[in-house]
Amino acid sequence: MEIDPRVPFAGSSVALGSCSLEPVGPSNAAELARALAGMDPWKTLGYRPELLYRYLVRKDAALHRFAVSIRGAAAGCLCIRHPWLMGPFLELLAVFPGFQGKGLGSTLVRWLEGEVRSSCRNIWTTVSSFNASAARFYEHMGFAEVGILRGLIMPGFDEILLRKAVDFTAEAAESAERTI
Repeated sequence: MEIDPRVPFAGSSVALGSCSLEPVGPSNAAELARALAGMDPWKTLGYRPELLYRYLVRKDAALHRFAVSIRGAAAGCLCIRHPWLMGPFLELLAVFPGFQGKGLGSTLVRWLEGEVRSSCRNIWTTVSSFNASAARFYEHMGFAEVGILRGLIMPGFDEILLRKAVDFTAEAAESAERTI
């Protein structure tokens, strides 16, 4: 299968320095689901491993799901909905506890931005209002709050909608117009 370099997330595997991204499938989804269920925000919001597993393996052509690993060890998970609202929606970004604070989350967001730079003006995500460390991370990465989604997932918990403007240069815009 030939991969179109103009289509974001068209590749099956990605090497990013010390980490790699592999598509999520039944063989790795159970391990990822268990790890996600044991950490915030999913733990506080009551997500069970079975529900997360179904999310990770269900058929959805617009949802690109990656297992993140470092030297063969599960280090995180990345799920991107594309297309979305004038740019991709980062549905899920998790860096597992043993790998946090080492720049992995930043590497993943920069990769995402590079994948869409020539075709999109925005990257969107949400952060749970109680998840202060994730909110600081996204702010550091250039995301800004655009709205509050009250009780979106569960009553009493708000999700904050964030937007990162992508540097969409004239050259990139011209290239994107030629592909439309």
